[in-house]
Amino acid sequence: MTSPVSATAGACGDGVVAARHLARWLALAATPTFAIMALLAAMLGEGAADMLCTGGHGSVLGGMVPMYLLMSAFHSAAWLKVIAERRRG
Repeated sequence: MTSPVSATAGACGDGVVAARHLARWLALAATPTFAIMALLAAMLGEGAADMLCTGGHGSVLGGMVPMYLLMSAFHSAAWLKVIAERRRG
């Protein structure tokens, strides 16, 4: 018979494993989501939201498309980790 403490520890461990699994999938979903958003922003052109994000400075990195591309690049670490794991094993 298991004590309540050990039963709770086992349930908590399962929750941690599930949370880590969910976090990994969310991390993998970020890169393609931002890439799709960049593509849509480029196809739909400059709208009111794009004007708000540029702030009127005329910067090359201003606007929604570069922002989404940068966010996609910064979130690509999860994909690089998956690729590295597959090459090892």
